[in-house]
Amino acid sequence: MAKVAFIGLGVMGYPMAGHLKNKGGHDVTVYNRTADKAKKWADEHGGSHAPTPRAAAEGCDFVFMCVGNDDDVRSVVYGEDGIFAGMGDGATLIDNTTASAELARELAEAAEEKGFKFVDAPVSGGQAGAENGALTVMCGGAEADFEAAKPVIECYAKMVGLMGPAGSGQLTKMMNQICIAGLVQGLSESIAFGQKAGLDIEKVVSVISKGAAGSWQMENRHKTMDQGHYDHGFAVEWMRKDLGICLAEAKRNGARLPVTALVDQFYAEVEAMGGRRWDTSSLLALLNR
Repeated sequence: MAKVAFIGLGVMGYPMAGHLKNKGGHDVTVYNRTADKAKKWADEHGGSHAPTPRAAAEGCDFVFMCVGNDDDVRSVVYGEDGIFAGMGDGATLIDNTTASAELARELAEAAEEKGFKFVDAPVSGGQAGAENGALTVMCGGAEADFEAAKPVIECYAKMVGLMGPAGSGQLTKMMNQICIAGLVQGLSESIAFGQKAGLDIEKVVSVISKGAAGSWQMENRHKTMDQGHYDHGFAVEWMRKDLGICLAEAKRNGARLPVTALVDQFYAEVEAMGGRRWDTSSLLALLNR
């Protein structure tokens, strides 16, 4: 059992912290900007809650965080009430936020200067994966630091892998989102085509999902897409944040992402339709409007 802090109790962090407490048996203290939510988590799971990130991190072996973006990460890490102010020598900060690789490298350098360890560890699998403890976790950092943190991370994961030095986890998550963007657009176009052709989408997917066209998105989203239901899943505004990170990194490293840039603009149109919180599969709504 380790002493653990978890910073950020959104739709992902809330169940992830729960798995650390209930599945892992760790001593977990949580912090959330909305204190009532932290208290609710503590009452539900039997852990503790703290008034600041610093207080949550004090005396912990591992400090996890899962917040919104680069600025949110900096706001809870730095400053007199930040995570770094509460961490002790040899403690490990694990960042589950989907953020930039530049930030991961910045945090790794700052942590090393202070005698801490750091692992960037963005996740994939969505809210369902977090609730079921079945996330895929892509890590960057020193191998020894990763190996020490891996058994704890596995409390909420089905796959945990070290991709390379600090920042590599975030770069891997970018590749993941690039793949998803093109895939969901292709699936949306396919379903829109099938609907226009008068085909039974369920019957078609029962066949093509077993071949080369099969994917998680097809298996888990084709029914709701065919029905035009999008009030669930991974929000369009979150995907646009992630794709913005991908496009910014591509500008730095010289990679060409024409399809990703196009799909990002399609998502902007979905947002203009009022779909900021719709699932990413709502690209089909754009084709059917």
